[in-house]
Amino acid sequence: MTPQELVERARALRPRLIAEQAETEERSTYSEGLHEAFLEAGFYRMYVPKRYGGLEVDVPTFMRVGVELGRGDMSAAWGMCLAANHALQVASWFPQELQDEVFGNGDFRAASVAAPTVRATPADGGWRLEGAVAYCSGIPWSTYYMGQATLPGENPDGSPRVGLFVAPRSAFEILDDWGNTLGLNGTGSNSIRFDGAVIPSYAMIEDCTMVDVRVEDGTPGLELHGNPMYGGRALVIFTLSLACTAIGGAYQALDIYADWARSRPTPAPPFIPRIEDVDFQRWYGAAFAKIQTAEAAMLRCAEEHMELCRANATGERPYTWFEDARLAAIARETMVMAWEAVEQHLHRTIGSSAARNGEQFQRIFRDLAMLAGHRNTTFRDSFYRQLGAMAYGVDIPSPGGTWNAQR
Repeated sequence: MTPQELVERARALRPRLIAEQAETEERSTYSEGLHEAFLEAGFYRMYVPKRYGGLEVDVPTFMRVGVELGRGDMSAAWGMCLAANHALQVASWFPQELQDEVFGNGDFRAASVAAPTVRATPADGGWRLEGAVAYCSGIPWSTYYMGQATLPGENPDGSPRVGLFVAPRSAFEILDDWGNTLGLNGTGSNSIRFDGAVIPSYAMIEDCTMVDVRVEDGTPGLELHGNPMYGGRALVIFTLSLACTAIGGAYQALDIYADWARSRPTPAPPFIPRIEDVDFQRWYGAAFAKIQTAEAAMLRCAEEHMELCRANATGERPYTWFEDARLAAIARETMVMAWEAVEQHLHRTIGSSAARNGEQFQRIFRDLAMLAGHRNTTFRDSFYRQLGAMAYGVDIPSPGGTWNAQR
């Protein structure tokens, strides 16, 4: 299967995704029928290594698929991408014993959350997990969960120790608590609860912060699969997996705006078709330019990640926290740009009829508004400061406790 074939498969699903939007939102996740369609299309296997029957596609291809799915339904695309995305981190950082187990049966999907709200204690040669995790996007269709847990003891600075773990679906309960937010109600972002399940020791990487995993000296995945993509960092990947759905959602809003422009007159004399009005042409063009710019930056960001993975694997250039933070900042800007294109140019000019309950435009506007307040986008200002300090050559601690300045 070629990358273009994957993208075409995603594009072909757009009418179905649009048709099921209301049901997806009401259900709080996409349907079993769409899940089967994603399975058949191979979307869940995009980052799974070829060693285990996966497609092992590059990051730009994953992003292009995400855009096409988001253009049909941003919520469904969000849930699918966040269930498929984390195969990349598992295949990069965890030992072969764990990878053989989770990828071996060809049925791997995993939601993930960075917040360490689970407590892990040693038990029976492994780790006992207790606690709840909120906002596990994609969990209804996940077969595993990848997350962070606090470990016994503390770091030299007094902060809690954390570990990165993978747990099977049998280890946790999915709570019925999603679907009542402003938007993104179809993402399947339910909470989960662990109540004493035990995972094997090889399913936990101790003293590991998932947004700042050191890869400069190689990774288990790079050694096992030989593909530099499995030797990279992840903050930019986490951010890109949201950005592609946001840009797809912005394109969806643009599509709706164009349809309305073709079928409705201007709201003031001389009541000509909107598509012929210079103002509606300008508003559409402004949004179109911004969304295309966001998409171009997103894809270039994905390409730079691949280049850094290759350079790190060959020893040409280390993939440091600074580089990951820099790329994640670019990806974050593309999300903000997609939201602003819709909010500033399309929403304020399409008319109040498009904001009625049940209207497709209202739904995608709510989804994008929810994204604008997402935890990732709210990191924007703090990352400006971190990037500025590191670019100046000032040492500041990274999330994992290392010190990274751009010299």
